[in-house]
Amino acid sequence: MMENPLQDQLHRPLRDLRISVTDRCNFRCTYCMPIEKYGEDYPFLPKSELLSFEEIERLVRIFVTFGVKKIRLTGGEPLLRRGLGGLIRQLRRIGGVEDIAMTTNGLLLHQYSEELYEAGLRRLNISLDALDPGIFGTMNGRGIRPERILENIDFAGKLGYEIKVNMVVQKGMNDREIIPMAEYFKDRNITLRLIEYMDVGNDNGWSFEKVTPKAEMLRMLGEAYDLKPVEPSYFGEVAKYYRYSGSTAKLGFITSVSESFCSSCTRARLSSEGKLFTCLFASEGFDLRKLLREGADDADLAAAIRAVWEKRTDRYSDERTEFTARNRKKIGMSYIGG
Repeated sequence: MMENPLQDQLHRPLRDLRISVTDRCNFRCTYCMPIEKYGEDYPFLPKSELLSFEEIERLVRIFVTFGVKKIRLTGGEPLLRRGLGGLIRQLRRIGGVEDIAMTTNGLLLHQYSEELYEAGLRRLNISLDALDPGIFGTMNGRGIRPERILENIDFAGKLGYEIKVNMVVQKGMNDREIIPMAEYFKDRNITLRLIEYMDVGNDNGWSFEKVTPKAEMLRMLGEAYDLKPVEPSYFGEVAKYYRYSGSTAKLGFITSVSESFCSSCTRARLSSEGKLFTCLFASEGFDLRKLLREGADDADLAAAIRAVWEKRTDRYSDERTEFTARNRKKIGMSYIGG
């Protein structure tokens, strides 16, 4: 299906598309949607401003001609968008799409995972930041207990999903949960990915002092486990993986702060209202919804996407400083999708 492969100014191809299907979420995680900013009266997007599933499908068909092979559905919390199974069926029919995954906080999985599995979804990235109820309840901003997420992980696993668990590690907050989380998911042969706390958006009070870097996490884990590095599976793989000695279980690190991976970033992001972003830390995006609803044909849309990607020079994590982290205007993660 790839007809017009693209490269940006740094010779990075376009391979992955993250699609936010809603800006709403039922959590208020302190590092993403702190409740002080996203209160009960926060003005989320009305349905009319969200891309319809038909609009998403049309754009994905165009992205595939440029080389996109992997689709990730995100939010906000994507399970809050009704009819998601229908979208998955539509996307699975597109030739060239090799992989569809979804990132979720897992709270609603018991309700929707069977329907989505029947629609063809096979991979889940589930966010869980602690096993300790007090720590997790504080971090998710709703007092939700980890047992609810763990039960839903077990349920989804029994259905046949491939599951990875994402843990955002904040120094002094949940870093002491690294070993318990590693032990729990190693015993279940589920890949745990430890994510360095990032300065996404401008609402989470980020600073370098709150980051637990990969080297420090590896040192902690090395006291309990013998970890062997695993070679990357493909160009642009975000996580750096390790295998537990004597086990098939793996552990991953996402190191946007201490070991940036800008040079191999192949990801574009489509917000729930149809703006195209070329970096998680972007300040602004290109409005594809406006073109769609003004009657642009596929050639016009393709030309716009090509122009955006071919001008791309983003390498924020390579250049991050305390000043840029605090003062550069950045789109919030709940809006752009993680």
